[in-house]
Amino acid sequence: MGKMKNKEANYNENYHKPVLREEAIEALQINPEGTYVDATFGGGGHSRAILNELDGGQLIGFDQDGDVKSNVPDNEQFILINENFRYLRRFLRVEGITSVSGILADLGVSSYQFDTADRGFSIRMDAPLDMRMDKRGDLTAIDILRNYEEWQLLYLFENYGEVRNAKTLAAHLIKMRKQFPLKTIGELKNVITPVIKGNKRRYLAQVFQALRIEVNDELGALKELLEQAEAVLAPGGRLVVITFHSVEDRVVKQFLKQKQMESLNAVFKKPVVPTKDEIRINSRAASAKMRVAEKIIVNKRRD
Repeated sequence: MGKMKNKEANYNENYHKPVLREEAIEALQINPEGTYVDATFGGGGHSRAILNELDGGQLIGFDQDGDVKSNVPDNEQFILINENFRYLRRFLRVEGITSVSGILADLGVSSYQFDTADRGFSIRMDAPLDMRMDKRGDLTAIDILRNYEEWQLLYLFENYGEVRNAKTLAAHLIKMRKQFPLKTIGELKNVITPVIKGNKRRYLAQVFQALRIEVNDELGALKELLEQAEAVLAPGGRLVVITFHSVEDRVVKQFLKQKQMESLNAVFKKPVVPTKDEIRINSRAASAKMRVAEKIIVNKRRD
């Protein structure tokens, strides 16, 4: 009983409600003595579930957000690496780890980041347009809006946010930034209101998504994670990736398609999605998709 309490210490359900937790743990097919990676530690929900399955194994958690340190479980089987998961292989080597039994990545923004006004992620609150997941980074959404050229803004709104009228929006921002500072969420919302197409909330969410992805180089980091995951997974090891929008899911889907029958095999033909009950409890789960792949076991022929 004491061991279980130790595992659950410092876990904050309010920091982030883990999506597809049971499905992810099942997909990992956890070996109690294996070594696992939670590439997006956050509130520790998925990590806690993995730890509950370990007996002699080890879990390495990655998260670039310094605020997650308060969620670290008091458990000798767990190590937190306060860095972006794009450095997966480098920091595993620091810990003396060259291969792992499974990797889980729950992408996107945590509930805590969305709900903390001064982080600048949410359209619901007014705050500086920051959007850095790692506060040590230099680039903010303000920098993008103030300094990017029109073609750069067009590219990110079109490709990262899938904004319907990305060209019009980019041109409008270039014109309006000469008159407005564009330093806060409120200022940005007011400035782009005249060019919003369709549902206002959805449109703003797409704009914010594009800015956030650019600020944190999320797609670049994801591609690096996938390549490194392929390299460090032991034969038979599982890669589980949960995405929340089509831009990310497309990257994962294309990667797994390229690696199919070469080094990684998709476990399911279609992504796993949350149940209606989970979506009712946690509306942020509605767009989630989980893709699972297994490292191919190469059978060497004997002469």
